[in-house]
Amino acid sequence: MTTTTGTYTPRPGAAPLGRMIATQAALETKMLLRNGEQLLLTVIIPTLLLVLFSSVDIVDTGEGEAVDFLAPGVLALAVLSTAFTGQAIATGFERRYGVLKRLAASPLPRWALMTAKTVSVLVTEVLQVVLLTAIAFALGWSPHGNPFSVLLLMVLGTAAFSGLGLLMAGTLKAEATLAAANLVFLLLLVGGGVIVPLDKFPDAARDVLGLLPVSALSDGLRDVLQHGAGMPWGDLAILAVWAVVGLAAAGRFFRWE
Repeated sequence: MTTTTGTYTPRPGAAPLGRMIATQAALETKMLLRNGEQLLLTVIIPTLLLVLFSSVDIVDTGEGEAVDFLAPGVLALAVLSTAFTGQAIATGFERRYGVLKRLAASPLPRWALMTAKTVSVLVTEVLQVVLLTAIAFALGWSPHGNPFSVLLLMVLGTAAFSGLGLLMAGTLKAEATLAAANLVFLLLLVGGGVIVPLDKFPDAARDVLGLLPVSALSDGLRDVLQHGAGMPWGDLAILAVWAVVGLAAAGRFFRWE
């Protein structure tokens, strides 16, 4: 009886690009959700603000239920915290510790790594929106408007904040990114129309604040969800400009080391 030994030829090579992006996106999402500081920014703070300001008459939100004004602003804050603050801090320290440098030498292209980070941000935002929406409904929220308008606003808002966050992470030192990202988060929380209506500010300041991406996002979401408006083209245009400028600047000036 003759035994034939098979011949096995090694075939080294990278996994399919789609699988690499999906695997990296899953890893980025797990790391984001396991980080206590990121959970504080992305989940706990928006939830506390929504519950507190909806239950206690601290800020004059105009006619109607306070939650109808606050819920769209808190959704905008959730996008800001994940796409900008969280991503900037995490990417900044990955750059400092050489993680990005090592990943850049892997078969995963740099653009695919950024795509995976963006997918991770979107997955986290979906979880945020589900949680905050459930809490808002429990507080008596009655949203209106076209869901497609809401989706478009949040996608453009995510693109704008992601570009700005990556720009900060790719140009500043990690410690500076940590301080600057948290400072910007606090400033935009106060002056971005999230909790305090922009009409409470002086006219000159209101005109400037209205051009900020978080103001455009919160105002657009509020027009649709609270007032049942159609497509908020002005706010969409502001977000689109920020998205193009932010992503282009991040692509131009981002340093991997």
